[in-house]
Amino acid sequence: MNKTNLIFKEVLEKIEPPKETIKFIEDSLDDFLKKINKKIKSSKIKAEVFIGGSFAKKTVIKKDYYDLDIFVRFDKKYKDENLSELTFKLLKGIKNILKIHGSRDYYRVKLSPDFFIEIIPVLKVKTPKESENITDLSCSHVKYINKKIKSQKILDDIKIAKAFCHANNCYGAESYIGGFSGYALELLVYHYKGFSKLLKEIVKSKDKIIIDTEKHYKNKRIILMDLNSSKLISPIILIDPTHKQRNALAALSNETFEKFKKSAKQFLKNPTTKFFEIQKTDLEKIKTQAQKNKFEFILIESKTNKQEGDVAGSKLLKFYKHLTIEIEKYFEIKNKGFNYNHKQSARYFFTVKKKKEILFNGPDIKDKSNIKKFKSQHKKTFIKNKKIYAKEKIDFTINEFIKKYKTKNKKIIKEMYVRGLKVLD
Repeated sequence: MNKTNLIFKEVLEKIEPPKETIKFIEDSLDDFLKKINKKIKSSKIKAEVFIGGSFAKKTVIKKDYYDLDIFVRFDKKYKDENLSELTFKLLKGIKNILKIHGSRDYYRVKLSPDFFIEIIPVLKVKTPKESENITDLSCSHVKYINKKIKSQKILDDIKIAKAFCHANNCYGAESYIGGFSGYALELLVYHYKGFSKLLKEIVKSKDKIIIDTEKHYKNKRIILMDLNSSKLISPIILIDPTHKQRNALAALSNETFEKFKKSAKQFLKNPTTKFFEIQKTDLEKIKTQAQKNKFEFILIESKTNKQEGDVAGSKLLKFYKHLTIEIEKYFEIKNKGFNYNHKQSARYFFTVKKKKEILFNGPDIKDKSNIKKFKSQHKKTFIKNKKIYAKEKIDFTINEFIKKYKTKNKKIIKEMYVRGLKVLD
């Protein structure tokens, strides 16, 4: 065994969920399915239950908490807008239900502190053309993976790929992550016939990667012509084997892809188990390093009233990016970070160096009214190439800047759905 294979073997042992955890999940699931199937029968609703996600595909890995997808497949006679209501009717009497808003509302049932089930209403379709929502294709995803992947080696490599992406903050198709979904990783590892080959191919890639495992198209040129432009933005175009007009990696951002590529390159150069272990941000270490370099450090917490999950995470990330741009006007950002707690708040840290002075561009010298306004805002101005400018020294700290920003930009903060912004350190 070479070094990489030994590392994979060690990682696999660490990421296998404990047998007692799997037993608890299986027993809880069995009990839940009995209840919901009984409700389907007594209510005379034409529907069936389908287990999805990594549990169904045997690619689940050890996590702090486990979520299991259950799809309630409704007969096509039901209207799309009624599916969520019908699902709630089937869940009546079950405790700890939370409604999650989405393109089609679904429900989350908490069965223990570290295990919950998501019940997702879908239409029972025979072909992708009949689907009215992306979730309607989920059952075909499970069937495809279970039909194609029989090799335990490939299943193990999928688990290793998931652990790698989790550890390197690249896992999840949510918009605030812009990463690899579980299904996309399953398709990639299957296509490249292993995780090592996947890493090598991604590292050596220079152009957009286009993958069509089932050869739905004659060539790459036709893919680029046939797909909707919104599905061509991502750095990898992964044609969904179950639906030729869907890019299974449409949510992958260039930023996350580059992060994955960098980690892959480092791992291939010097393989260690640390690439599969979630590294917590050591804020004290970052703060100490900032002080050593005579930089300023700030830790900020923001809150939103938007629904926890993808919606809240996206709003908080958008505000973080906005705040970064505002800070960059006056400070050089040496280090920064975003951490979303999967609820309704996030923390941002910045290590900054104050700029000596900044240049403000003013109006053309012929614009008398705006020149007067510009001069009232700046003490020292000068004219160059028939335009007025101003230079100002930065005489405030990052903490003072944030306080001033909060006072001056209450409207913007509110419009970005941020309902709390405070300095923690």
